Amino acid sequence: MKILDVLQPEAILPELRSHTKTEVIEELSAPVARLTGLDPAVLVRVLLERERLGSTGIGGGIGIPHGKLPNLDHLMIGFGLSRKGVDFESLDGAPTRLFFLLVTPENSTGLHLKLLARISRILKNEPFKERLLQATDRDQIYDLIREEDEDF
Repeated sequence: MKILDVLQPEAILPELRSHTKTEVIEELSAPVARLTGLDPAVLVRVLLERERLGSTGIGGGIGIPHGKLPNLDHLMIGFGLSRKGVDFESLDGAPTRLFFLLVTPENSTGLHLKLLARISRILKNEPFKERLLQATDRDQIYDLIREEDEDF
């Protein structure tokens, strides 16, 4: 499964305004909730519960908040770019600027793990990360992810 199979352009936020971890999760959750018909408060609660188990700020300026929901019938990804960076309690302590939010149905552990791995893999490509950080709008971000996703 490719990232763009589950990332809709409307779920890409090229200018996150948030200043805290909770605000980032709320901001990223809004379009995903709207596109899936989920209650945004429920989505935020699930993601914050997951964060309590350990930060999804994996380092290198990357955060991948994720969670599983019982009433969801398909996977969904959101993306956000923070120009200044946010303290996301990252493993390396550095500000987090690139965010992929992943929500999956409760019973889809295999797909959940495969998508997490795919996102992590493409973000190991430093030139790709730099291009994402320089992107100016939703269409450019979508095209960059499409190009990188095709290479895997």
